[in-house]
This record gives sequence, C-alpha cells and structure tokens, in this order.
Amino acid sequence: VLKVLSHIDSILRSPRAPPLIYRRSKGPVQNYIKENGQECGFEHLPLTVEMWADQLMALKDLHRSLRKLSLELVPWHTADPQDNRESIRVEDLQFIVDAILEEIENKEKNSQTPPLPTLFAIVSHFQKLFDVNSLNGVYPRMNEVYTKLGEMTNAMRNLHELLELDSSAPPTVVVDTVGKLCDIINENVTEQVQQLLGTQDIHSIIDKLEEHECFFPPFQALIQDLLCLLEIRNLDDILPTVRNLK
Repeated sequence: VLKVLSHIDSILRSPRAPPLIYRRSKGPVQNYIKENGQECGFEHLPLTVEMWADQLMALKDLHRSLRKLSLELVPWHTADPQDNRESIRVEDLQFIVDAILEEIENKEKNSQTPPLPTLFAIVSHFQKLFDVNSLNGVYPRMNEVYTKLGEMTNAMRNLHELLELDSSAPPTVVVDTVGKLCDIINENVTEQVQQLLGTQDIHSIIDKLEEHECFFPPFQALIQDLLCLLEIRNLDDILPTVRNLK
C-alpha cells in the first residue's frame, strides 16, 4: 500500500499534475506516512477521482454532440477513427472542433454563397417566372428550361450561319432578316404568277381564273368521253387513234 501511495504521490507532485489534486494534510489522523517519513495528503483524492470519472463520462456525450454537429456542418467529412473507442480523449474532441473551424474559415474566405433569405428569394422568383407551384417542381422545370434554352441557342446559331450574320447579332436582327427574305420570296412568287398568266393586273388574273373555271370542266368531260369512246387511257393516244379512224 505504501508503495502504491508513494507512486500516487509522485504523480500528484509531478509538474503536469493540476495543483487542485494535491493538498497537504492538516490533521495527524489524516496523514499517511511514506517510507521516507514524509507526509502526503490524499484525504480529498476520492472526490477528485469521482469528479474525473464524471468528466470522462461527460466526454462521451460531448463527443457524440460534436459528431452530430460535424455531420450537420461538414457532412462530407468521413467519420474519425475514434468513433468506436470506449474511451474518448480530449484530443479527439479537439480534432473535430478544429475540422469544423477550418471548414468554416475556408467558407468565409472562398465561398460566395449568399445568405438563406437571398436563396429563398431566388427560388421564389424562379417559381413566379416559370409558373412552378411547388418546390418539388423547381428541378424538373429547371431541366426543361435548360433543354429549351439549348435548342433555341442551336437554332439561333444555325440561323446566324445561314443568313451570314455576325454571331453577336441580336435576335431582333435575325427576325428582321428573315422577314425581309420572306418579303423578297413573296414578291418573286407574285411576279412569277403574273408572268405565267401574262398580266400585271390582279383583276385580269381573276378574270382568267374565272375563264379557266368555266372552260376546264366541259373540256375535261369531253376528254373523258373521247377516252371511253376510243377505248384508250392516255391523252397522247387520242390523236393517233383518230387518225387511224380516218
């Protein structure tokens, strides 16, 4: 026992030991005589050991809370190797705290993430712009908008190339150019119709169309009768057949 007490006394007198755990005894009854005859006070040591035991148990709870906090703040960090240990050291807790602090400092330096109210306002604005009723519909609508945007971008790029426009030309220029091309095509079609009908007057065109409507049905009936009478099928065979009849 004396040897154990001597060993404990050497630990308590160590410079690393907290000063509160060693106090000299004041009464002769409470003194423990060591082998060298010197006194040492251990009368308050059981209370100190009990306090240490409580603190060691509290370390486990503190470690569990810090792990939960770490999973909330830095969920991408893997679990530290001390999770399954029966005894938790202060170094383990310090490691978790340092990791959280380091991550927060890096975010403050490098991250430009806006605050939560700003993010909520952005999502709400997106819902209003694209008629999204719920948060669950935000991502599908984002994908749809992205797809449509890609299609429109490709179409505009192709139109710029076909119309020989600069790639920086705005959509209004593209629309105006397409409109001018349509006008030119319509004018050419009108001129070709006028040349085909041999008139430049729209009323003459209408008259010719009316004459065609009056002439074509009897002519078509006559041709059909001839084909049936001559027992032929093709128009090109009418004249040869009539010549043979002569």
